Order: sequence, then C-alpha cells, then structure tokens
Amino acid sequence: MTAALLGASMCAVAPGVTAAESDQQRIIRAGDQPSSEGPSISFTGRVRVDPLFPVDESVNASGAYVTFEPGARSAWHSHPAGQRLIVVAGVGLTQEWGKPVQEIRPGDVVICPAGVKHWHGAASTTGMTHLAVSGVLDGNTVEWMEKVSDDQYNAR
Repeated sequence: MTAALLGASMCAVAPGVTAAESDQQRIIRAGDQPSSEGPSISFTGRVRVDPLFPVDESVNASGAYVTFEPGARSAWHSHPAGQRLIVVAGVGLTQEWGKPVQEIRPGDVVICPAGVKHWHGAASTTGMTHLAVSGVLDGNTVEWMEKVSDDQYNAR
C-alpha cells in the first residue's frame, strides 16, 4: 500500500464529497480510484493496492483490496486502531511478533489488534488478495517497521 493510502490521506472525506453530501448514501464506482503499487520501503515483492473507501465522518476506518504476488509481503507493522483482513483469493501467510507463521486462505478473517506487531503477504508459490479494513487514530492507520527477512518469511 502506498504511504498515502495507509496514512493520513485516507482520513479525509472521499474526493468530491461535501459535508452536506456525507450523510447521504453514495456509490464509489469500481475503477474510479486508481490502483497503486505498494512502496518498496513498506513491502517486499510486487504488491498492488486498490482503494475502496476512505475514512469519513460516519465510519472511522478505510478499506482497500491488497494483492500480493507470490512471495510478496508487508514489512513488520502495527495499527494504532487495529485492522481486519478478509482473505478473498489465493494463499497467504501472516505472523505476529514472537509467534509462528500461519497460513491464511479465502474466507479467513485475521483480526489485528491495535498496537500488535505483525506482517502478512502471499505464500511463496501462490498470490493472495485480502480486503484490509483499517481503523484510524489521530489520522494514522499504520506504523511501519523493519522489513521481514527471508529467514522470518520462510520459518514455517
């Protein structure tokens, strides 16, 4: 995910929406928001982020589809207000600091509590897509840390 998508920019009302319109149902059309590449400072391998919705006055969370190519993964990170991941395709891996790597599959929901250091990404031979719903605290959705080493990634 780009820093902008994971950071403060997702904390604003959706582009083109006025305060008066924020209390009405609206549709954000598929394809209206451009995909972006996950930045190499926060990810290893090829990662695509497809934003779905930003934070607004009614919901203090943002959402995006994140697609990891085989072997791609996030850096270690935490979420100040927590995160939920719903695996929608492929096979993935996740690990909480100090605990074993776990495999995740479509339909699995990963609950990432606030402040818990973890990473997630694709398995080595299979890509993975998840829906990420991230809470926001003081304008932030994520705190990035060091990259996951190959030894950490392969420790299963």
